[in-house]
Amino acid sequence: ATLRSAWHATRGFAEESRQAMFDKILVANRGEIACRVMRTAKRLGIRTVAVFSDADRNSMHVQEADEAVLIGTAPASDSYLRGERIIEAARKTGAKAIHPGYGFLSENAAFAKLCGDNGVTFIGPPPTAITAMGSKSESKHIMTRANVPVVPGYHGEDQSDARLQAEAVKMGFPVLIKPVMGGGGKGMKIVERAEDFLEALQSSQREAKSSFGDVRVLIERYITAPRHIEV
Repeated sequence: ATLRSAWHATRGFAEESRQAMFDKILVANRGEIACRVMRTAKRLGIRTVAVFSDADRNSMHVQEADEAVLIGTAPASDSYLRGERIIEAARKTGAKAIHPGYGFLSENAAFAKLCGDNGVTFIGPPPTAITAMGSKSESKHIMTRANVPVVPGYHGEDQSDARLQAEAVKMGFPVLIKPVMGGGGKGMKIVERAEDFLEALQSSQREAKSSFGDVRVLIERYITAPRHIEV
């Protein structure tokens, strides 16, 4: 009897602790990641709001959501990267929190702060953590100050084509161009020869601007046979 009572008490506590913190959230993304967040929210009894561009009005994430709000035209720079429109969509629909998914505004400290300033919970790290670790350049500065070995490269403030190319030549090819913000491999370019550098740089910057709203890049020595270790 004692064991049975303990089991019921534990079960009751677990069910209570699983109660949703919010009754409605807005998912500031599209595609598979948005759908996965929405399906999980639905299992937890949380209503969801989708945001979409003109090009995505018939997309799966729009159909998965309980509500959907148009936030702009097809380019991400005029829709999914417009933080103020996403905040307005949350306010309009009564969503108390915003889940950013990944990419787009998920590693944007200014957007996380904007959420807080408008009384909307950002489901993710605080702005200070995003600033510290969301920027690959800032992360490298932190690691360097802590005497942690990092891949040789340039992650400075001077983003002129001439400076970036000079740094690439100095460290030797092949090099890897990486957008400072974002993730998922977007905008990363391997450059084997000096004469290909500027074209690859411009391509990386275009993709970075489209995906993350930030054209800054860093240059690293490309390691051809690395061993990847997750900590």
